[in-house]
Amino acid sequence: MASTTAHAQSSHAHPTLEAYVRIAILLAIITGIEVTIYYIPALQGVLVPLLIALSAFKFIMVVGYFMHLKFDDRILTFIFGSALVVSIIIFIALWTVMYFDAASVFNANMSLLPAKPERP
Repeated sequence: MASTTAHAQSSHAHPTLEAYVRIAILLAIITGIEVTIYYIPALQGVLVPLLIALSAFKFIMVVGYFMHLKFDDRILTFIFGSALVVSIIIFIALWTVMYFDAASVFNANMSLLPAKPERP
C-alpha cells in the first residue's frame, strides 16, 4: 500500500500556485485580445478564424492545466483533442450552411415581396 501511494505521488508533479496564476493571467489576456479584435473593423474579414484559434488555445490551456490533462494518459489528450476538432468542424459546417441558406432565402424573397399598398 505504501508503494502505491509513493507511486501515485511521484507519477507527476502538479503545477504550483504561481503556475496557475500565470496561466489565469494568460487566459485573461487572451480574452481581452478576443474582445478587442471584435471591435477592430479591419479584422472583420478574419474575425471568425481568429476567434476560433484563440478559443482553441484557451481550451488547450484549460484542459491541460486546470483539468490536469497534461499529466494524464495521452489517450485522454487524444479524446479531448478529437472532440475539439470535431466541434470546430461542426461549427464551421453549420455556420456555412446557415450563411449560404440565409443569403439564398433573402435573395429569393426580395423578388417575391408584394408591392406596398397605396394609401387612400
